[in-house]
Amino acid sequence: QVQLVESGGGFVQAGGSLRLSCRASGSIFSIHSMAWYRQALGKQRVLVATISTAGDTNYADSVKGRFMISRDNAENTVDLQMNTLKPADTAVYYCVLRARNTLRINFGSWGQGTQVTGSS
Repeated sequence: QVQLVESGGGFVQAGGSLRLSCRASGSIFSIHSMAWYRQALGKQRVLVATISTAGDTNYADSVKGRFMISRDNAENTVDLQMNTLKPADTAVYYCVLRARNTLRINFGSWGQGTQVTGSS
């Protein structure tokens, strides 16, 4: 059993900043990558940013230069620093884990989501 607990969502005015955090716990043997996705109302869920165990990152074009993903391998946490927020960033943000459990089985897991609302 693996749990992902997200925190840090909320309401922010345009141009402001928020920091999302996600902690993974449970029967995790090793983590391959962690990521953040988002889903705006009435739209498909899309990738925001990913980070590998080695620290390699990848960002959606819409957030490059404004968002930064980071992780703490020892704590099994991943953060998303969101700067210069826009109303278009309004969405539910999901933490995603790709890992191997203690039975050496690869799996993926999603958090419950946290709402981010950017006001104009």
